[in-house]
Amino acid sequence: MSKKTVFVGLSGGVDSSVAAKLLQDAGYEVVGVYMKNWSKDLRGMKCPWAEDLADAKRVAVRLMIDFLVWDFEEVYFDKVVKYMLDEYKLGKTPNPDVICNQEIKFKLFFDECLKNGADYVATGHYAKSENGQLMRAKDEKKDQTYFLYRVERRTLERTIFPLGDLRKTEVKQLARDSQLHTADRKESMGVCFVGDVEMRDFLGEYFDAKYGEIIDEQTGKVVGHHKGALFYTLGQRHGLYLGGGLPYYVSARDIKQNKVFVTTDLNCESLWKKSVVLEKVHFISGKPSAGRMEVRVRHQAPLVGATLLEDGKTLVFDDKERALSSGQSIVFYTGRVTLGGGVIS
Repeated sequence: MSKKTVFVGLSGGVDSSVAAKLLQDAGYEVVGVYMKNWSKDLRGMKCPWAEDLADAKRVAVRLMIDFLVWDFEEVYFDKVVKYMLDEYKLGKTPNPDVICNQEIKFKLFFDECLKNGADYVATGHYAKSENGQLMRAKDEKKDQTYFLYRVERRTLERTIFPLGDLRKTEVKQLARDSQLHTADRKESMGVCFVGDVEMRDFLGEYFDAKYGEIIDEQTGKVVGHHKGALFYTLGQRHGLYLGGGLPYYVSARDIKQNKVFVTTDLNCESLWKKSVVLEKVHFISGKPSAGRMEVRVRHQAPLVGATLLEDGKTLVFDDKERALSSGQSIVFYTGRVTLGGGVIS
């Protein structure tokens, strides 16, 4: 019986490197693929794509597997970057990782893999796929199901997540044991497709500075100035530069009038919501499931109780939740299973 072929997305990082090694050890015919999604340099920051490509290629050589490079840059800009910029223009806070997984990694990339002879597709995400269901990873601190909730069941049925039962410390140790040079590579913490750059700096490449007032919501006084209301998010504390005293938090934004409102009161009513209305609600099974569930309001946030009403879009929390912004994803869970999720309208 011939080996099953699995195409694995090699990003040049430790997670995808170990995923490829584990698949090889499990007896698969492994093909590594580097997705070139972004190569543009930003002011003061060189895009690391060439370094990432070199690291991915080096892993493939070490494992002696076939290696391909697929250029998705044009589609990536149209499907992910343009969507993100359009949402920010409207004063929303989109998550590019969610859209990237939906449109690129688990649609465009997935379909190309199957066209090129793959039996399965794999990535280095911390998650699990079982019988078409998306399950939370063993390592709760690294679990990435929040970013994967828009993936379709038909895709999950032919997707492997080799790291689902491993902790990050174990993954790094496996890389060292396998003499993979990516073992101690520093993780990128910036914008997902650019590298170590903050979202505000990235947006500054596309939106001109537009100076406006920062207003204390409690007193109505102007306490500072900003370079554009769309650069701020609800609940944001850092980057306000308002001097000493109690820390300020962004409590509201008026995009049309270009005003940012702040408060020092963490119990400020505008920061807390008991319910939200969702749009673009997606269930992995394809079947809507109103009722009680656990939800995650942002990546790495604790799971909290909530109820999705019969209209399929109104989500009521057991307790009020803080700093929920339009455009932000909320993901539904029951036990270890990721049901799906929606976007705050």
